[in-house]
Amino acid sequence: MKNKKIAVLIPCYNEAKTIEKVVKDYKKVLPEADIYVFDNNSTDGTDKIAEKAGAIVKYEYKQGKGNVIRSMFRKIEANCYLMIDGDDTYPSENAKEMCDLILEGKADMVIGDRLSSTYFTENKRLFHNFGNKIVRLLINILFKNKVKDIMTGYRAFSYEFVKSFPVLSKGFEIETEMTIHAVDKNFKLVEVPVTYRDRPEGSVSKLKTYTDGIKVLKTIATLFKEYKPGMFFNIIALMFLILSLILGVPVIIEYFKIGLVPRFPSLIVSSIFLVISILLCITGIILQVIVKKHRQLYELYLNSIWRNK
Repeated sequence: MKNKKIAVLIPCYNEAKTIEKVVKDYKKVLPEADIYVFDNNSTDGTDKIAEKAGAIVKYEYKQGKGNVIRSMFRKIEANCYLMIDGDDTYPSENAKEMCDLILEGKADMVIGDRLSSTYFTENKRLFHNFGNKIVRLLINILFKNKVKDIMTGYRAFSYEFVKSFPVLSKGFEIETEMTIHAVDKNFKLVEVPVTYRDRPEGSVSKLKTYTDGIKVLKTIATLFKEYKPGMFFNIIALMFLILSLILGVPVIIEYFKIGLVPRFPSLIVSSIFLVISILLCITGIILQVIVKKHRQLYELYLNSIWRNK
């Protein structure tokens, strides 16, 4: 355990008010760790303050949290990665426990669960609270899981997860992508309840409630299609089948009653919807087979990472 390297990763954009405290708090509880602050075009001197506090400062010039995390995961080598936000909303007291779970092989991702503790009382943004509940409900239903906090920025990762995670998102939807990827690829997940505290006065959230909320929902829909195409296309196929029956069944009933097709356009549209439904169903089956093959290749890739570690 003494030879294991821990990297604390802090993505930052204009966090001058809090970054010094965050760096010092985590240096205190994890003195053996390297603290990396990745500055994302800050204009308030965040990088200088972080460097003075003892952090290793690096830069990512593509704006967006997802872009920062992609850069972190590519550039940093460690046995355990602890990711936190630079806004001083997450307690450092849980850091060692989260890292130990990774280093002992008990988890590939440890989630700092805010929603089971103080998040809903500390967070004053009601739409953020509502959004967290909606996202949690959607993902747990679609991916058949029971993750309690989908969008937390407080996580620990194994080397295997970090080096095999394809970062696609550019912004705050990255946490949702991480959770879905871990669930779908059967990584070992452990949730640790953590105390959440709201930002200190004068510190401003970079999360835009409506625009970023819409991006998160789009990400869920996109990843649902990519990870579970069979279910995704079958749901749409079922909708077209229902429309086909609504339009076509009355026409067929009338035909058997009077021997004529009085609403021929309805029958044509019904037939088109039926064909679309069948095509969507076949598409889902084909893509699901491709996804299954992809998962097998992914397992081989993980094994190669483990052997070369």
